[in-house]
Amino acid sequence: MIPLKDLNPTRRVPIITYGLIALNVMVFLWEQTLSAAELQEQFLNLSVVPASVIDNPLALDTFLDFLRSMFFHGGWMHLLGNMLYLWLFGDNLEDRMGVVLYVIFYFFGGFMASFAQIIIDPSSPIPLIGASGAIAGVLGGYLIMFPGVKVRGIIPLGFIARWAEWPAWIVLGLWFVIQLFNGVVSLGVQTGAMGGVAFFAHIGGFVTGLILTWLFMKLVPQPPVEDRREILYERASRYRY
Repeated sequence: MIPLKDLNPTRRVPIITYGLIALNVMVFLWEQTLSAAELQEQFLNLSVVPASVIDNPLALDTFLDFLRSMFFHGGWMHLLGNMLYLWLFGDNLEDRMGVVLYVIFYFFGGFMASFAQIIIDPSSPIPLIGASGAIAGVLGGYLIMFPGVKVRGIIPLGFIARWAEWPAWIVLGLWFVIQLFNGVVSLGVQTGAMGGVAFFAHIGGFVTGLILTWLFMKLVPQPPVEDRREILYERASRYRY
């Protein structure tokens, strides 16, 4: 399924989620002003390159590379796919966690995602770019916090597509299974100079999101399940169509 809407309205405007989307778009538009050679040079110099991280793991520039990598994208589909998932699922985590914890959660998930890919291929000279790892953390958090929320989207069937509505645990669970399968299949496969999909970054980010959100729900008092369900659908009734 390609998710397009979740039945999970927020109480507040998700300023951090919208801000992250805006920053990603602005950085990508800046990328479009560069030639292919210039862009590749920027990726090599300003983003996470596993071999370079292993050589200088504690350098300040290495830390900054981790941050910068989360805002670079390799193409329009890369950007739009990531921003769709962040827009759909990030607002509700921000709403529940609050601004400060959500910012920490997002960037820590991105850091751990890159570390996961580096552990798998520490000698790789290929830059790791994209917000996918951090957003995978958001998906893991959403799965823990809102497993039963309905997600609406389309299922492509050749030249046609049909609408479907599945609970979040199925949509996000299938997404993770696909990443895990592709990650295992990709082990030992050589990629080109521009690289491919960093599946283990997705896996690492998702697992980090699961763990952090589980800890959050254990440490921060949560409304009883029935109260949460009543609050959710009371708000959702204002958005029915």
